[in-house]
Amino acid sequence: MSEKTAELRRNDNQFIHPWDDIAKLGENQRTVLERGDGVYVYDSDGHRLLDAPAGMWCVNIGHGREEMAQVIYDQIMQLSYASPWSLTTGPAAQFSAQIAAEAPGDMNHVFFTTCGSTAVDSALRFVQFYNNVRGKPQKKGIIAHQKGYHGSTYLGASVSGKERDKNYLDFADQLVHHIPAPHPLHKDPSQSDADFLEQCVANLEKKILDVGPDSCAVFVSEPILASGGVIVPPEGYHARCLELCRKYDMLYLSDEVVTAFGRLGHCFASEAVFGIQPDLITTAKGLTSGYIPMGAVLVSDRLLDELRACGGDSAVFSNGFTYSGHPVAAAAGIKNLEIMKREKLFENAQTVGQYFQQQLRTLSDIPIVSDVRGVGLMGCVECELNQGAGDLELDYDLGNRIDKHCQELGLIVRPIINMCVMSPPLIITKDQIDEMVLILRTGVERAMQDCIDEGIWKPE
Repeated sequence: MSEKTAELRRNDNQFIHPWDDIAKLGENQRTVLERGDGVYVYDSDGHRLLDAPAGMWCVNIGHGREEMAQVIYDQIMQLSYASPWSLTTGPAAQFSAQIAAEAPGDMNHVFFTTCGSTAVDSALRFVQFYNNVRGKPQKKGIIAHQKGYHGSTYLGASVSGKERDKNYLDFADQLVHHIPAPHPLHKDPSQSDADFLEQCVANLEKKILDVGPDSCAVFVSEPILASGGVIVPPEGYHARCLELCRKYDMLYLSDEVVTAFGRLGHCFASEAVFGIQPDLITTAKGLTSGYIPMGAVLVSDRLLDELRACGGDSAVFSNGFTYSGHPVAAAAGIKNLEIMKREKLFENAQTVGQYFQQQLRTLSDIPIVSDVRGVGLMGCVECELNQGAGDLELDYDLGNRIDKHCQELGLIVRPIINMCVMSPPLIITKDQIDEMVLILRTGVERAMQDCIDEGIWKPE
């Protein structure tokens, strides 16, 4: 480690990062990234690392795009900011129209936010607004999944269902109700796929009936539960849940913060992959490929027509942000979508995504690999020393060992406890996928050997 890196780490330890362990403040030894190029990033000592998480599900067009930097520069020099309250800008208006053109069904209205968390928060506030205008103020209940993730605002964090994120913080527990994640790993061995689907759908209907249909306002669901470990619901699940929402006068919010803008091979996955036209869609991350922070909520014509019919013409949706529709972010979004279409990155994600899934599954022969799953360019390799034991401390240790070995070998994975989660840039090639999978195999096998050598685990 160079003195430069050591100094940067000392300075870094003066700050609190997201999800920081307070007990370890001042002791972190984070990798310091200095630059990026395509699917690779380079640390402060010059080591090249394949960026398997694409930052955090977001750098879809890859790092170091000069034309993106140029359009951001040009927009800053032309107009760096304008208030979104009483004014608009060309980039915001143009990007809004482009998003609506790509969206499924009648989702022709776009509300810009600053990120995924504020997109989810704004969508949930819109649901409350919608029911208040309709004269149904009692319909405020939110149903979401355990293991789902929907952001860090108060409402977004409340709707999230990841148990480890619930320590020492307060949440809107009176509004939010969780149902089990539709995780195929939880299927009883005696169950058929059809029976498991029925069970998952029944979990939602039972929760609606327990809470009371008159009190339930919205079902929030990621098409693929991303940060929960790339959980792929059984086929037909989302369509069946949408039917229940219609039956009980609830809205369906599809949280596409991760899956939109190419991650599953389409601009939006809700209809193209899962066959549904939700009432609301949230997006961020791939919206600008992470070059500039931005999020958005897509709202269907149907909801706005209902509001007008209920006398909502005079109602004000008093929600927004200083940086809603920021012209620089919007300009970046326009360029991002242009690059994706020009270079056929959605098509590449479909083709290369199939190869990615095939190659990940070759890791199933490693004794500690308990599951490999994914869709498109989203994948998860789950590892356990004692399968089914649920030893959290051991799982964390194993995940950290794999992460350490992979970084030493030139690969960044995102360790979520004992799960190696990957979502590479859409520009990735088959050769680069081979490189990624080979390094991951070596990292997992070295971590397994560590545990054998230290007497932590014995192969059967």
